[in-house]
Amino acid sequence: MGKIFLEYVEAPDVQVCAGCRAHLASHETIISKAFQGRHGRAYLFSDVVNVNSGPTENRLLLTGLHVVADIYCNGCETRLGWKYVEAYEESQKYKEGKFILEKAMIVKEDDEVKRRDDEGARPAAGGGDDEPADEAEDDDEDDDEEEPPPPRPAMPARAR
Repeated sequence: MGKIFLEYVEAPDVQVCAGCRAHLASHETIISKAFQGRHGRAYLFSDVVNVNSGPTENRLLLTGLHVVADIYCNGCETRLGWKYVEAYEESQKYKEGKFILEKAMIVKEDDEVKRRDDEGARPAAGGGDDEPADEAEDDDEDDDEEEPPPPRPAMPARAR
C-alpha cells in the first residue's frame, strides 16, 4: 500500500478526527447539529475530506429507509459516521450526498490547540482522553437519525 496523502481544510474552524487529528471538514459546512448517531449526537455536513467509504447498505433510520455507507478516517481508519447515498422518502432527499460525523469521533481543531496550550502552561490534572467538540448552539430540529439500541429487558426480582 502506498503513502496516504491527507488534505488540509483552510478555514478558521476545522473539525478533525479525535483519533489522529486528520482534517475532516470546515465548521461552516455543518448543515444541522440535530442528528443522532451510534454514539450519541451527530452533525450533518455538506462536505468532508480525508474519509473513505465502506460498502453501501439499506439502513432503517428514525426518518425512514436510506441507502448509506459508513465512512472511515483515512489517517487512522476510525469509523466516523456515514454518507447518505440514497433516501427513499421525498422529504429526506436533501440528505443524499451528505455526511454524518458523530460528535464523539471529532474535535474542533482550535479547541485542541487551546487545550494543549493550557496543559503546557500548568500541569495536567491526570491526563486523559480528549473531549469531543462541544458547541453552545444546538439546533432545535427534531431530526434524529440512527435508532438507538433497544433497551435491555428488566431483570426478574430475586425470590427471598
